[in-house]
Amino acid sequence: MPFSQPAVIRSRRALLPAGERPADVLIRDGRIEQVAAHGSLVVGDSELVDLGDTALLPGLVDTHVHVNEPGRTEWEGFATATRAAAAGGVTTIIDMPLNSIPPTTTLDGLAVKRKTAEGQAWVDLGFWGGAVPGNVADLEPLHRAGVFGFKSFLAPSGVDEFPHVEADDLEAALAEQARIGALAIIHAEDPAVLAAAPQQPGVRYRDFLASRPSGAETAAVAHLLDSARRTGARVHILHVSSAAVLPLLRRAREDGVRVTAETCPHYLTLAAEQVPDGDTAFKCCPPIRDEANRDALWEALADGEFIAVVSDHSPSTPDLKLLPEYGGSGDFAAAWGGIASLQLGLPAIWTEARRRGHTLADVVRWMSAGPAELVGLTGIKGAIAVGCDADLVAFDPDGEFAVQADELHHRNPVTPYAGRTLTGAVRTTWLRGRAVDTGTEPFGRQLARPANSRTEKAF
Repeated sequence: MPFSQPAVIRSRRALLPAGERPADVLIRDGRIEQVAAHGSLVVGDSELVDLGDTALLPGLVDTHVHVNEPGRTEWEGFATATRAAAAGGVTTIIDMPLNSIPPTTTLDGLAVKRKTAEGQAWVDLGFWGGAVPGNVADLEPLHRAGVFGFKSFLAPSGVDEFPHVEADDLEAALAEQARIGALAIIHAEDPAVLAAAPQQPGVRYRDFLASRPSGAETAAVAHLLDSARRTGARVHILHVSSAAVLPLLRRAREDGVRVTAETCPHYLTLAAEQVPDGDTAFKCCPPIRDEANRDALWEALADGEFIAVVSDHSPSTPDLKLLPEYGGSGDFAAAWGGIASLQLGLPAIWTEARRRGHTLADVVRWMSAGPAELVGLTGIKGAIAVGCDADLVAFDPDGEFAVQADELHHRNPVTPYAGRTLTGAVRTTWLRGRAVDTGTEPFGRQLARPANSRTEKAF
């Protein structure tokens, strides 16, 4: 339940849509009823939470999370993923359609996913659908049922039950998504470029990096943008790791193509030069690239070229990562690719953003308002504004902590951030006006794609 009576959260550092300023935030029935000058609201019989100089942020919206349940729950699950999200200041996640069995490519698959998630979620959540070869007829029913859009891979996904799309499949899927007004989200790596790259198994990270060249991203994005031009589809490029794709996106937007892009904390805070040989916790696809590329991604982020910074939380069991400390070979070519970071995205980004001269307002735009806009949740999520859900985070921007993987809430104690000292600590997360206390029962709800920016449907 939300606060049993109206409540006021007060902070000298409230991150509002217009910027940071002192403010009182009045919460009633799980929503923000009023935002007023600091100290101006009469408390009366209302509960008061005075944060002092601790910053008050809107809850983060993470539109790229692999929960993996059902079917691969030993990798992750709704209870563990959403608890990690809450601990990291994330109050809404959108779950990816693959790595679970069945994948979310049919109405039956969506129903299984929703049923499995019931009663397990510590934060609010929604679902992406999948566009795979042969399921064009499933897209409109899934869209009507409320999925937030459709994911496709242009190269093999890594799991057999979610095959990648060839050129004809992509064209058909984009044409249908344009017709029904759905968002297409794309893993963009070109399989031909990947096949031509040197494939050298072993523990050396530079060999793995050579096997996933930036040219695979640029070739795939170029092909995708050509299809988007022909079909009129709205497309979103997932987890951009290579700054080389940015000129393609700029030109496409100038041509009227409806295209957005995201990047991830690991591409902005880690660099290839830092990856130890054999440490497959760092493996992801596309890969973490060099420091110069990272700097270019930051420049693009500052210039507004990315709509969102989201986790691409994609964990697995330690044995699949082939980590040497668990008896594995450390072979980057054979290890499962995915970064586990859902609980750490906010402090990881803030640590690097502050070092580069960015503000908390920038971080909120990248990790809360932007992702909410991407999936049509503006006016519901992503802002401390009247009418929005009271999803709020008390965040100490000066707090420091050393990452201990076995103390994180996600299921398996594997993360490339292990041992790093990060700046910025989440003190409290409120979901619709109620503190997310891991000693109580989960109370997150399921969201469907809004009919418009101010309408939602809960299941």
